[in-house]
Amino acid sequence: MSYKSHFSRALGADPDRVHFAAHSHHLWPDASHDGQMRAWDDAARLADRKWDRVLGEVYPAAQAHVARILGLPQPSTVVFAPNTHDLVVRILSGLPLTRPARILTTDSEFHSFRRQVARLEEDALVEVTRIPCEPFATFAERFGAAATSGPWDLVFLSHVFFRSGWIVPDLQALVAKVAAATPVVVDGYHGFCAVETDLGPLAERVFYVAGGYKYAMSGEGVCFLHAPHALMPRPRVTGWYASFGALAARTTGVPYSEDAGRFLGSTFDPSGLYRFVAVMDWMVQVGLDAKTARAHTRRLAEAFSRAVDAAGLPFSSRDLVVPAESPQRAQFLTYDFADAKAVHERLMAANVITDVRDTRLRFGFGVYHDAADVPAGIARIAQALR
Repeated sequence: MSYKSHFSRALGADPDRVHFAAHSHHLWPDASHDGQMRAWDDAARLADRKWDRVLGEVYPAAQAHVARILGLPQPSTVVFAPNTHDLVVRILSGLPLTRPARILTTDSEFHSFRRQVARLEEDALVEVTRIPCEPFATFAERFGAAATSGPWDLVFLSHVFFRSGWIVPDLQALVAKVAAATPVVVDGYHGFCAVETDLGPLAERVFYVAGGYKYAMSGEGVCFLHAPHALMPRPRVTGWYASFGALAARTTGVPYSEDAGRFLGSTFDPSGLYRFVAVMDWMVQVGLDAKTARAHTRRLAEAFSRAVDAAGLPFSSRDLVVPAESPQRAQFLTYDFADAKAVHERLMAANVITDVRDTRLRFGFGVYHDAADVPAGIARIAQALR
């Protein structure tokens, strides 16, 4: 099935563009435009009263969609923020202050977490143990052994590693190795709406952070955190929205909402929520979910890998960090070779959009691609690199 007709605005905005960066800035479906316009119309029509609609209708609808996709039993465990860094900082603010907090993580986390803990580490506010994610074959064993060696104050790892596209197998088994009192954060940004994820068995055990920029196809400004009610009830970094819905009356101290709202910040731009809800509604209408999207893009990625080899390009399947056919590969291909940056620059100059991380060139596929895009894209790549 082709979903291209649902992306007419994004594809029509630059018809010459070959966009293989769905793992980065995923193109937006037309439904997102409709959501954006509703946000503007509500602001014009309702003015100050728009917040009744945002917080009373749009926000709960967005929570319900996240809960549905992740198999969460309660939408009230979902809280939104403009970016994942805001949410990570609030989680970090709940760590101990009387000594350096002990953090277990990997060497391949995204910068929103990696940079922040590295800076805290410089001032000896945290002690960080980083387990290399490669070789992948032994990662679960090595990370699991480290998890049981604790004690840890926080465990943080990705569901899908952003530099490789490798999916961590059996999150539930890994989390089971962490002491029950230790908060675990799963960065799901490259998995949400791309890899089937059932957080039901882990709903009371882990934080899960992701957002709309990638496979949720909703753009920036709409990130979220699943926050189990019992974990970190009073983060120190807190905005005034975090007291909304506080059920327990307090005569002293700072009140918090008793649900995930305790991680809220302050006034925000709600347009991302409108886009997110519009896109999620559209996905339901057309029967598109993570399973369907992954099957669609896997076929394209595998065909792309074969076509790369046949075209005799400066990279090939021998350079893939995770083989195209691997069940542990998410929705992009990562080629690791010495000239990756130079190749990336030549492709960008030819309006073939992809991205590079050091020596790793990444090609991502979305539901706005169809079978015809593979040979057409390979022809453009070959021409650019001639």
